[in-house]
Amino acid sequence: MANELNALTAVSPVDGRYWQKAEPLSEYFSEFALIRYRVKVEVEYFIALCELPLPALAHVDKSNYDKLRSIYKDFSLNDAQAVKEIEKTTNHDVKAVEYFLKGKFDEMGMSDVKEYIHFGLTSQDINNTSVPMSMKDCMNEVFYPALAALRDKLYDLSMEWNNVPMLAKTHGQPASPTRLGKEIMVFVSRLDAQIALLKAVPVSAKFGGATGNFNAHHVAFPDIDWRAFGNKFVASIGLEREQWTTQISNYDNLAALFDGIKRINTIIMDLDRDFWTYISMEYFKQTIKAGEVGSSAMPHKVNPIDFENSEGNLGISTAILEHLAHKLPVSRLQRDLTDSTVIRNIGVPVAHSLIAIASTMKGLGKLILNRPAIDADLAGCWSVVAEAIQTILRREGYPKPYETLKALTRTNAAITEASIENFIDGLDVSPEVKKELKAISPFNYTGI
Repeated sequence: MANELNALTAVSPVDGRYWQKAEPLSEYFSEFALIRYRVKVEVEYFIALCELPLPALAHVDKSNYDKLRSIYKDFSLNDAQAVKEIEKTTNHDVKAVEYFLKGKFDEMGMSDVKEYIHFGLTSQDINNTSVPMSMKDCMNEVFYPALAALRDKLYDLSMEWNNVPMLAKTHGQPASPTRLGKEIMVFVSRLDAQIALLKAVPVSAKFGGATGNFNAHHVAFPDIDWRAFGNKFVASIGLEREQWTTQISNYDNLAALFDGIKRINTIIMDLDRDFWTYISMEYFKQTIKAGEVGSSAMPHKVNPIDFENSEGNLGISTAILEHLAHKLPVSRLQRDLTDSTVIRNIGVPVAHSLIAIASTMKGLGKLILNRPAIDADLAGCWSVVAEAIQTILRREGYPKPYETLKALTRTNAAITEASIENFIDGLDVSPEVKKELKAISPFNYTGI
């Protein structure tokens, strides 16, 4: 087999079968992206030291800032490969970034200040700013827009089908009628609430030296308020600084982000299963694309594969997010290396969620409302108006209304419009109340 990595040789379907849907995440979670974010943090940190200024950096001309920032803004695959070549010698990924930047400083005629690259820092000051920065950018630029598109699609369908009465099912049994649009609006409401909670989670970073105390910074320049500097620097790159840490981030806020995505996954999975069931009940038909095959053996089939695909991907995403949220905040004493091992996988569950959202959107786009099937279910289930009748009878002070309706409806005899009307005729109530009761049907008993 060829050694070249492509859609056919990739081990993960994220990088193979589903690459087209997952490709945008390469900008945030690939090895290339991680190196580029590290370079950005190192460059911005050096500029921040110049702005203090540290005595040895007071002479650095601000006109150099744009040139320095171009190192990460114009960062290329060749640059990333150069870092990986250095890493073959250092056997340390962050140190390789430092050496790469020192080479760039030599090229720019700034060799005299290159030792202030990575000054006083440990690797996690770079990693624990780079990773949350990439996560925040991904959420804002890819994930939230995808969720917004799904939310808006659902809202549009809820408005389109707002006045479609539908038999509800509780415990799988006929229940008080509802409206199709309202049932879809439930998911809109749930998504709105959880997206708001997710956006409220702080995206935070660890930045404080080898064990979180600015030891090296303080011993070199004891008169500088390094805590204030760290707070300002981390804010300048769009994050919040965690004030009390060990060598690594506490990861609690990152875990909260994962938990928030998990809850959204659960909502979408619930939606997938409902629409899958509605299709099986023939409440919806699906558009047929020329050339597509539903079954290798049964030519008639049009399977709800998009909702199934979404559900499967959501399950994988949630499982990995669960591990990340549980694992990352736990570290032996001031640090062990397990966080570094698992944190590289953040893009995987995000990718599976993104793939799922795309599949759900595709499934929703195929739906064709089958009103006759919905209406037939309503017309065949007049027993659901029993709740309405007994409630009005309660209002009128009728003796034992619940028991009266129970005796009518909990039999094996069919409950029809005619049998309900005959029952109402036999009630000892005024003609006005009988008229009110006869006006109720499965098609209009849908609440508010």
